[in-house]
Amino acid sequence: MTRPPEVLSAPRDEPGAVAPDTRAYSVERALRERPALPSLTGARWWAAFAVFVLHALVFLPVYPFQKSELFRHIHEWVPMQLGAAGVTFFFVLSGFIIYWSFRPGMSVRAFYRRRVLKIYPTHLLAAAAFIVVASVPLSRMVVWVPNLLLVHTWVPKWTTVGGLNVPAWSLAAEVLFYLSFPLVLPLIRRIPTERLLLSMGLLMLGIVALHTAYFLWVDGPKGVANAFAPRLVPGDTSPYFELHASPAWFAQPDIPVSPSYWLSYTFPASRLPEFFLGVLAARMVLEGRWRTTSLTFPLLTLAVAYAATWVVPVNYKMSVLLLAPMTAVVATMAARDLRGIRGLNAHPRMVWLGNISFAFYLIQFPVMVLITRNLIGGREFGIVGWAGFALLSLVVATAVAAALYHWVDVPIMRRFARAK
Repeated sequence: MTRPPEVLSAPRDEPGAVAPDTRAYSVERALRERPALPSLTGARWWAAFAVFVLHALVFLPVYPFQKSELFRHIHEWVPMQLGAAGVTFFFVLSGFIIYWSFRPGMSVRAFYRRRVLKIYPTHLLAAAAFIVVASVPLSRMVVWVPNLLLVHTWVPKWTTVGGLNVPAWSLAAEVLFYLSFPLVLPLIRRIPTERLLLSMGLLMLGIVALHTAYFLWVDGPKGVANAFAPRLVPGDTSPYFELHASPAWFAQPDIPVSPSYWLSYTFPASRLPEFFLGVLAARMVLEGRWRTTSLTFPLLTLAVAYAATWVVPVNYKMSVLLLAPMTAVVATMAARDLRGIRGLNAHPRMVWLGNISFAFYLIQFPVMVLITRNLIGGREFGIVGWAGFALLSLVVATAVAAALYHWVDVPIMRRFARAK
């Protein structure tokens, strides 16, 4: 599943950034100050939590619950596109915030340095934790080296895509986003303000055409079923390892993946346009072309689009239907922050949760593997047992994420990411 983009607010690595005041909004002030956007920071937590809910359902191998009719019904209402919606939000938000926080005069070298420092330390620590708790055989370099380098989703094989800490797949897309941003930025800036909305519409049409081509001409599922489900092993006793963390998984020389699914969901280049939708949305807000502050219509449209994912092929489930309303939600929340309109997501506790969401996203799977190996494996549980382990995973992952954010992320960014 996914991962969150980084830097929110006025750059996220500078804790204590001042929230926007209630002075009248002006284009000039927004362009000059690039004020903090606390609502977008807080909203990151909900996206990360959506991913967690899906992962807790499919990555905690609680038997016989996972083999029950009750589980099947629950999974019908908590399908893969729930987590995919969180990832889509992160990709759009990443483009929005990267453009928002890219100040005039920032060098490309400084930009790349900040991006590396933001994602790699936490990613490497989460990967190391997974290697330890899952006893990953280091002799199988194909399993872990591409993942550590964040190049593992460029090849359509589960051996690498799901070869280590599964949620890190989205970071491989983020790396492409960051590499491409300074290169495409001059073209973005040349778009006349009055043509920004048209540009977003054309980009959206291009995204639809791309995934339609994958659906029509690339091998893969053509039905509308929500096919993502846990891979089960025989018996009613819970295993000690979820399949993606099991010795049998790491021992397989080659694990194929559906080419159409891979292209639509995990192939970095296919997700790149989503990032630039966020970039264009940031320009719209900064230059006063997006002044809507009511979330009612964007959220209603998003709910309808999410419901529609049940009746479309997988190529459209994972992001295509959600992109337009998701972009509208991001832009509207930013516009609200600029005007000093505070909601739940701007509350200090939500902002704190948003700040730790990147680490939470990455550490949740290692935590689930640890709990499975030590508390779930060899035993039998029903839905109450699963709910208890899911809650324990949430608490432990949140605590570890907070430690990573405060003791790793913040010190590194303060020490090394400042402009030279």
